[in-house]
Parts: sequence; structure tokens; C-alpha cells
Amino acid sequence: MNDEKNIKDKWQPKQWSQMKGENSWTMFKVISEFVDGFERLNKIGPCISIFGSARTKAHDPYYQLTVEVAKRLTDEGYGIITGGGPGIMEAGNKGAFQNNATSVGLNIDLPFEQFNNQYIDNDKVLNYNYFFIRKVMFVKYAQAFVVMPGGFGTLDELFEVLTLIQTNKISKVPVILMGTKFWAGLIDWITKTMLHEEHNISPEDLHLMPVTDSIDEVVQIINDFYRGTDNLKVNYEL
Repeated sequence: MNDEKNIKDKWQPKQWSQMKGENSWTMFKVISEFVDGFERLNKIGPCISIFGSARTKAHDPYYQLTVEVAKRLTDEGYGIITGGGPGIMEAGNKGAFQNNATSVGLNIDLPFEQFNNQYIDNDKVLNYNYFFIRKVMFVKYAQAFVVMPGGFGTLDELFEVLTLIQTNKISKVPVILMGTKFWAGLIDWITKTMLHEEHNISPEDLHLMPVTDSIDEVVQIINDFYRGTDNLKVNYEL
């Protein structure tokens, strides 16, 4: 009998105090961030979202590469959207700023490392409390994605976009990884483990994310896609 009582005591459901008032205010804050983002970003025109690490320094080759790819994309008539912070995000905004092109920053409030960089248009700085709202804005208003080397946040943004495309929740758009050395290990694991060993993805899924070091190739992939001449096939030794 005591054993039964002990088992019941052990498996009692967890209890916590209800916070109905706080939850209601959270809902209104979420709605307000969505409304503000939609109203302000509806007017920006075609843009490319650039993802990458906040920790990349200005002397890093990937920083310089990001500045140059942003410039080239703005030469093609696109604006640039970044996460609004330092590192790769700053480099993307800097390239747009130097070309007098649209430069958008979707900043997230974090206790460390995140602050608005100086190269965002004054009327295009948006600040978010919630990652999921910020990611909606990244996806909704981008005609393509250029993914530079980064950390967990960059991978989160990359796989979010790939999942949405793979599941037909958004239209297919170019998702281009820059930095063949950086991405080589991930691509190798996806190909050998996810595809060949575990069969968790399809071979055509690999074509969703070409990898390159060439700015010209980035521009060509995006232009070909929107001209309707996208015949890209990525060779990952399928």
C-alpha cells in the first residue's frame, strides 16, 4: 500500500501559478510587433536577406566578402535585410549603405552582443523581443537568402528557411551558402548521414542550398531564378 502511495506521489502533475494577465499582454505585444513590421516593410521593395555571425570582426575575410556581395546585389536593384547587429550583419548593411541602397536591420533584444549597427537606414531599424516574429519578417520580405558563416542563430535561420521551402509553406527562392571551406563539414554530414545512411531527406533537397565562394555566382543564381532560367543542379556526389 505504501508503495502505491509513493508512486502516486512521485507522478503527481507539476503545478504552477496561472499568469492569465501576463499572457494576455504578451499576446498584444506579439500582435503589435507583427503589425509594425508588416506596415514598415511592405514599402521596402525587393530585398535579399543576409544571415551570418554577429561575432565576425571587420578584418575577417568573410566580413569583407559580405560587404562586396551586398554591394553587388544592390547593383542589381535589391535592398539588403540583415539582423541589424554587428559582424556579418553590419557588413551586409555596410555594403548596401555604401551603394546608397535600401539597408534594413531587424534587431533582436539580447543581453549580449546585439546592438544596431550604424549602416541601417534610420527609418528601417526594427527592434524585436521575439525571435519567431523576426524570422517571419526575414522570410516574408526576402527574394533570396545569402548565408554566410555563423553560429547557432545562423543555422537556425538557414534550416527554418529550408524547412519552409521543402514543405511548400513558402515559395521556392534561392538559398545560397557562401564559404565552401566553412560549410564543407555540414554538407558532408547532410549528404552522407541524413541522405545516404538515414534517408531522412531526398536527393533533390540538396539542390535547395548551393555553396559557393564566388560573388558572380551568387548574382547569377538569383538572376537566373527570377529570369526563369534556373537550371542549377548541385553536385554533392549523389
